[in-house]
Amino acid sequence: MKVNPLTYSFAVNQIEQWLKEKTSRFVSIAAVNNIVCALRDPQLMQIENTADMVTTDGMPLVWILKSRGHKDCERVYGPTLMLKILKMAEREQFPSFFYGCTDEILVTLTNNLKSQFPKLRVAGTFAPPYRTLSEEENNRIVDHINLSGARLVWVGLSTPKQEQWMYYNKNKIKNCVLLGVGAAFLFHAGKVKQAPAILQKLGLEWLFRLTMEPRRLWRRYIWGNFYFIWKLILSKEFFVKTL
Repeated sequence: MKVNPLTYSFAVNQIEQWLKEKTSRFVSIAAVNNIVCALRDPQLMQIENTADMVTTDGMPLVWILKSRGHKDCERVYGPTLMLKILKMAEREQFPSFFYGCTDEILVTLTNNLKSQFPKLRVAGTFAPPYRTLSEEENNRIVDHINLSGARLVWVGLSTPKQEQWMYYNKNKIKNCVLLGVGAAFLFHAGKVKQAPAILQKLGLEWLFRLTMEPRRLWRRYIWGNFYFIWKLILSKEFFVKTL
């Protein structure tokens, strides 16, 4: 799976440029879990490798890229990137649409974001049902987003659902940048606590989240992390994608 060696400033500037060009793009926020899921699912691997930007959300990805010569690469963490892009969107008046989670969380999320960014334009929100959408249902949602005037579409689903949704709808949603930010909705809505900065820097955010939600996340972080290390040992190359 290809990952971009990025910095926050580069990522925000690139997304701003895409918005001004009025092109449809999608951004994958990639942690170790994305790599593990893609290694086990060839279709997801193809989806990830067609993303217009794949960020270094996990510290292990940053360490690997730095070891391969990308010394300026930094962790581009989804929740933080989201706030930096929203600050730019507030300044440039790019409307945002929020897709995912529940109606209750979306209300809290948008209220919290408006408190932080008073001039932020919210084009709309939508909480999809917890099941596979029919083609007709999906098309109605796409039409709703297009009519809303959104330029940024924030997708708060889990991997691989959000990557699949962005991939299949990228060319249907016009003049938008789609960003799959996963748990960022829950963090910014105050529903889930973020790991302390020191643990994030040490690459131990997974351990913090595991202690918070062990029953839901044990497979992802215990089995997934060991699988990632094993595959990394066996691999001869960790591919780096440049923009």
